[in-house]
Amino acid sequence: MIPLEWRLEEGPVDYPAAIEAMERRVEAIRLGRAAELVWLLEHPPLYTAGTSARPEDLLDARFPVFRTGRGGQYTYHGPGQRVAYVMLDLRRRLQDLRLYVAALEEWVIRALARFNVTGERRPGRVGIWVVRRDGREDKIAAIGVRVRGWVTFHGVAINVEPDLSHFDGIVPCGIRGHGVTSLVDLGLPVGMADLDAALEGAFEEGFGAGAALGPRAATVV
Repeated sequence: MIPLEWRLEEGPVDYPAAIEAMERRVEAIRLGRAAELVWLLEHPPLYTAGTSARPEDLLDARFPVFRTGRGGQYTYHGPGQRVAYVMLDLRRRLQDLRLYVAALEEWVIRALARFNVTGERRPGRVGIWVVRRDGREDKIAAIGVRVRGWVTFHGVAINVEPDLSHFDGIVPCGIRGHGVTSLVDLGLPVGMADLDAALEGAFEEGFGAGAALGPRAATVV
């Protein structure tokens, strides 16, 4: 099996260019011509509309809006937010989409735990949430996925230090009554490189050989 590749982009990546690159890589993975990939990047300010996006949840189109094939509703991407596009071949792992999404969630939760942040799931609310000292629950990470031929793409977006006011232009993920937060907003002196190291270190805990989605051992006949 070809080892998993990690790729880090130093500058912002335009959204259409990222989609085109993912499409090419997913096809190459499907054909066995490329390794699985975790692609870490940032986007310029923009909104994306997933397959379930409702027009009334776009409150103020202050940035470009891109229709996209991932699941979910409206999401903001921009500087200070780490986007991790995850391209895994579930034929090598386990062909179970619910388990895959659960593994993405667990990966983010374990990465946040390295900064003593307790990320939590909430039934009926996609993403990873944190409880503030006053009891409020804010979203710190969004999740949106797509699968083609059992190869995954899109992934997660984790707020490090974005301009949180930019989320005011949408109802994030269609969830009203809750806010958004970031690692820096929580009072943590965490930079993008710190989160990248945490994500790479926590990956095996969610997707590695010891986990349910770890690569399957080759069958010897």
